[in-house]
Amino acid sequence: MSLTFYYAPMSTASVTSLVLAELDIPHERVRVDLAQGGSKTPEFLKLNPNGKVPVIVHDGTPVFESSAITLYLGETFGVAKKVYPEPGPRRGEAMKWIAWANVTLGEAIGRWARNTLDWFPADQRNAKAGERARLEIDDCFRILDGSLEGRQFVAGDYTLADAHLRSFIDWASSLSLDTSSYPRLAAWAARCAERPGYRKHLAEAKG
Repeated sequence: MSLTFYYAPMSTASVTSLVLAELDIPHERVRVDLAQGGSKTPEFLKLNPNGKVPVIVHDGTPVFESSAITLYLGETFGVAKKVYPEPGPRRGEAMKWIAWANVTLGEAIGRWARNTLDWFPADQRNAKAGERARLEIDDCFRILDGSLEGRQFVAGDYTLADAHLRSFIDWASSLSLDTSSYPRLAAWAARCAERPGYRKHLAEAKG
């Protein structure tokens, strides 16, 4: 089995890094220097024509987009590792939260960042759009908090959906988007952080 993970620090590749840490499977890590155009080389564009990380290459087949990677790794390795559900309703629950993390929560966070942070030129920012995105982020936090009523994790037992979501919550926290007023969400995040895979992920990020 050959598995290569192309990543860059402080990027959405952090999602895949945490998922791989949870799976604890052998893989090669290849750091891509985004500032030096590492994701725009002809060689990399053959793997991902979008010129972005993360990308994995499993037995010669590239897979890009963090949600697709989590779903693929879950189906391929996660069932045997007891961190991804068998086909059926519980898998459906895991899949919906993985997609929701990117399409709903992640999109709102990204829109808020683009319109409020000085990462982007002032003439490209829109204060009203930023305010609207902030309201949507709070709504996402409320939705996730509500989904955890009576549950330890989003699909019952811990799955890669929790790892995927936890990485997005880490992103929100790094941008000072506070989740502390959502008690179930905060408790869930703390439970996720107790896992060996999460601690391994943090150690790899520091290294």
